Amino acid sequence: MEIRTFAPPEVHSVLQLKAIPQLKTQSEIAVVGAGAFGGWTALHLLRQGYRVTLIDAFGPGNSRASSGDETRVIRSTYGANETYFDLNRRALQLWCENQERWGKKLFHRTGILWLCYHEQMPFIEATMPFMAKHGLAYEYLSAEEAAYRYPLINFTDLHHAVFDAEAGYLMAREGCRAVAEAFIEEGGRYIQAQAEPMSVNHNQLAGIKLSNGSVVQAQAYVWACGAWLGYLFPEILGKVITATRQEVYYFGVPENCSAAWEHLPVWIDWDNGDEFFYGIPGSTHRGFKVAYDKRGEDVHPTHMERQPTPSLIEKSRRFLARRFPGMVLAPLVEARVCQYENSPDGNFILDRHPEAENCWFLGGGSGHGYKHGPAIGEWAAQIITGKQPLAALFSLVRPAIAQVQGGQNDV
Repeated sequence: MEIRTFAPPEVHSVLQLKAIPQLKTQSEIAVVGAGAFGGWTALHLLRQGYRVTLIDAFGPGNSRASSGDETRVIRSTYGANETYFDLNRRALQLWCENQERWGKKLFHRTGILWLCYHEQMPFIEATMPFMAKHGLAYEYLSAEEAAYRYPLINFTDLHHAVFDAEAGYLMAREGCRAVAEAFIEEGGRYIQAQAEPMSVNHNQLAGIKLSNGSVVQAQAYVWACGAWLGYLFPEILGKVITATRQEVYYFGVPENCSAAWEHLPVWIDWDNGDEFFYGIPGSTHRGFKVAYDKRGEDVHPTHMERQPTPSLIEKSRRFLARRFPGMVLAPLVEARVCQYENSPDGNFILDRHPEAENCWFLGGGSGHGYKHGPAIGEWAAQIITGKQPLAALFSLVRPAIAQVQGGQNDV
């Protein structure tokens, strides 16, 4: 099926006053951050003919990164938000194209099973017109039908389930490493060092100072360093990008039927008040992944201790015993602590430094950014080089734009 290239939303209304200068191919561009946004942006810029330097303090897919865990969910369901639906469809196309190019399995099309407590689930129903536009459709299952198909799941307190066959999960840290490796193999320059912005003079960022004592200078600078953005640019982003603690747990599946548990689809238990759990059963044999997806306390991504919280583990155990009775005695075999870098409304940020025309900010993944990496990187590369206009949805000075609806936060 033909998947149309993502078209950006409304043109930015403030920085439209100054046109973005087009960068000639072979211009030097520096990208800070080798995560989902930065790595893909650097790769797309390189493929468009620019000389690109990619910088990361700890390395792609490192344990401090927001994308340093094993897996992340990918799905198009975004309520009435067609922008993110289209962005995800383009991202999925690019994930599939590049994993074939690299010979690495990064996308697992397991489908996603939405577990619904109520007869109506507006978040899913509002997405249906976009699904139809792409020739896709959800499969609705009564609680009885779902229980017959998925006997390992308890549906007795649910009204129905909705299955999205096109969705699934992505390999997270492995995907970041694959992008960085491709970037280097295709001629990009990678530096592992801490980066710090230099002074702004005459509306231009002077360069990047590295912890190894060197300086990187380029025609354009892209800061895509996730939860660190607010610390690097405190006056501009200190109150815009905030980092919160998030935890995921891997429980051991029963030894006599482990394959059955690992072949369940990704599941999302969402519309039960403020209780929101989701999980990725396969997770490349790491265990049965469960996450309680509620924002934790504010943290510093470099210095926070990453020990799991006993009370949250027990909360997850209670949920697991209710929804998946066969896991009632499952041991905790592994836990990961990461962070979300949150924007005020859950929408991404792609905009210029207000005082430096050659300096760009790309971030605000807000827990749902990883899946979009290939498409947001492609789009960012077009905007940064002056081939497309800025968009109000991702602007630093955006007006009151509706917050991304619930269910957006995929670890």
